[in-house]
Amino acid sequence: MIKYKLVLLRHGEGAWNKENRFCSWVDQKLSSDGIKEAQNAGKLLKSLGFEFDLVFTSILTRSIQTAWLVLEEMGQEWVPIQKSWRLNERHYGALIGLNRAEMALNHGEEQVKIWRRSYDVAPPPITESHPYYNEIYNDRRYKSCDVPEDKLPKAESLKEVLQRLLPYWNEKIVPELKSGKTILISAHGNSARALLKHLEGISDEYIANVTLPTGVPVLLELDENLHPLSPHQFLGDQEAIQAAIKKVEDQGKVKPTEKK
Repeated sequence: MIKYKLVLLRHGEGAWNKENRFCSWVDQKLSSDGIKEAQNAGKLLKSLGFEFDLVFTSILTRSIQTAWLVLEEMGQEWVPIQKSWRLNERHYGALIGLNRAEMALNHGEEQVKIWRRSYDVAPPPITESHPYYNEIYNDRRYKSCDVPEDKLPKAESLKEVLQRLLPYWNEKIVPELKSGKTILISAHGNSARALLKHLEGISDEYIANVTLPTGVPVLLELDENLHPLSPHQFLGDQEAIQAAIKKVEDQGKVKPTEKK
């Protein structure tokens, strides 16, 4: 018996998604295509009859902007939004700003896949000499987190994303779900993947094969113990979703024109 419904949504495409660069904690707005993706997600959710009581986002603009656009399309702009850095994208450390395909050419596709998709391997940490270090750590939004600034990550594996996400999930989101609220989490590819791993008991090895395209709602139907009653469902045109998944997976591959 379905007790709770939870919708996860990876934000719409951002400028660096379009440029195939590791965006991570660098703050960006949605691209024009990303705006359309978010709006289309809202139209779809409205057509399926979803009525949200509460929305959770990260503190990155692309996550918040996606939530705004979804709620606007649904005519549910009044629904409260709560924000936390604990729903932020995975911190890609020294890889931030780099092009994935170029990294695959220089380091090999397998190494890039490990950095992007593995569970317990973190990329090299960001240092103060990194071109985006100050932009991230001098940002006012990180002055009011629930951990000291010097405890914020400098790089993360997916395992570490889950570790910083779980306290927020257990303390803030779970009580709202158990009170009967229908919840939307507008977050990021890796924070959503980490939560899926936790809820569905996905193995450390198999999580590398779980891909979430931008702007595609993912439905989880949960029992009274918050156990999924069936595997997560991608909502929308399934053929288009599979094409979008392949596009994400191909981001870490060498472009055919660059192969020797």
